[in-house]
Amino acid sequence: MDIERRTGPTVSRSLGLAGVLSVALLTMFLGFAHKSVCLLAGDGFNEMRYRAYCYSDIVPLYRSRGFLDGEIPYIEARNEYPVGTGAVMWVASWFGRGEGEFLLANGVMLYGFGLVTAWLLQRMVGDRALFFAAAPTLGLYAFLNWDLVPVALSTAGLYAFLRGRDAASGAWFGLGAAAKLYPALLAIPAALDRPRTERRRRGWHLLVALGLSLAVLNVPVAIASFERWSEVFRLGSERPPSPGTLWYATCRGLTASPDCGATSAINIASAVSFAGIVALVWWRRGRMDPAFPRWTLGLPILAAFLLVSKVYSPQYSLWLLPWFALVLPNLRLFLVFEAADLAVFLAEFSYLGAGRGGGLPVWLLGVAVLVRAVVLLALIVAFTRGRTAAPEGIGMPHAQVRVSTIPSSSS
Repeated sequence: MDIERRTGPTVSRSLGLAGVLSVALLTMFLGFAHKSVCLLAGDGFNEMRYRAYCYSDIVPLYRSRGFLDGEIPYIEARNEYPVGTGAVMWVASWFGRGEGEFLLANGVMLYGFGLVTAWLLQRMVGDRALFFAAAPTLGLYAFLNWDLVPVALSTAGLYAFLRGRDAASGAWFGLGAAAKLYPALLAIPAALDRPRTERRRRGWHLLVALGLSLAVLNVPVAIASFERWSEVFRLGSERPPSPGTLWYATCRGLTASPDCGATSAINIASAVSFAGIVALVWWRRGRMDPAFPRWTLGLPILAAFLLVSKVYSPQYSLWLLPWFALVLPNLRLFLVFEAADLAVFLAEFSYLGAGRGGGLPVWLLGVAVLVRAVVLLALIVAFTRGRTAAPEGIGMPHAQVRVSTIPSSSS
C-alpha cells in the first residue's frame, strides 16, 4: 500500500526540485514583503508592528545590540542569542548599514538557509518538502528572528545521518546547536539509532563531532568574554513564561501573575514534564514497533518541548515544519497545526499591542494556546501510534521510504 493511503492525504508529488524551490522562494518573498511594511513606516515602527503583525526582532536589535556602532557581539556588545546566531547577525552587519539594509542583509542570508532546507528535504522525501516550502508559517516567521539558521543546519545533520555520514551529521547538528540548543536534542536519538545497525560505533562519531563543533564556536568566545557569552543561559533560566505558553495562561488564570511567582519551580516542572513525555513515547512506540527508526523521535521531542516549555516564541514553530515532511506527512494534521499556530500568533500580537489601543482580550489568547497544545499532543499521539512515513537512508534522491504497518485515519 502506498504512503498516501497509510498516512492520510498528502501533497502532490509532481513538482520536483525546481518546483519546491520556487514555492519556497514565493512563500518567503511574501513573508519579507509583509515584514517590510513595518520598516517602511519609519518612526511608526513601534505603532505598526502589532497592528500590521509585521514585527521582526531584526529591526530593533540593530541599534540595541551595537551593530549600528560596528561593535563585535559578545566582545564589545551584549547579545542574548547563542554564538552561532550572533555570528550570522554580525556578518549581516558588514553589509547592512542602517535598519533597512540590516534587515535586507539578514533577509538574504535567511532566504539562503530556507532554500537549503527546502533543497535537502526535496532530496530526502521529494515533493513532501512542500510541507515546509508552502507552509504559511514559513512566510510569517522566516524573517521574524533567525530560527531558519538552526532549522537548515539540523536538516543538514539529518541528511548526512541518513547517508551514513555520522561525523558530518554530528558537525552539522553541533553548528545548529550553536545557533539554538534544540538540534542537540535531535542528535541524541540519531546517535542511539546506530546500535541497531551494523554501524554500531558510529553513534559515538556523531556525538564527538557534535561536541567538537560546539566547542570550536563557543570556547573562544567564552574565554574572551564569559559574562556576555553566558547571558543566553542566565536569560533562559530567569525568563518568565511567554504569552504563547500554557504556563502563562495557567498562571494568569490562577494568580494574575505570568510566572505564578515561581519561575524556578516552573523550570523544574517543565524539564520533568518534557523528559516524562519523551520517555513515555519512546517506550510505547518501541513496544508497538521495536524496529522503528530512533532518529524519528525528533518529532515528538520537538512537539513535547513546545508543549511544556515556558517560552514559545512564534518562530519556534518553524522547527516542526521539516518533520511533517520527513516523518508525519499527514495533510489534515498539518493544516490543523498551521491554523492553530496562526490563531496563537494573531491573538498574541493583538494582546501585546493592546496597550496602544484595541487588542483582543487575554482569554482569547489562552483559548488559542490551549487549542494549539491539543494539536501538539495529537502529533505526539499520531507518532506514538505509528502513523509515520520516514526515509531509512539516502543513496540517491527520493530514498526508499519506511512506512508503518498501522494505517492512519483522519486525525
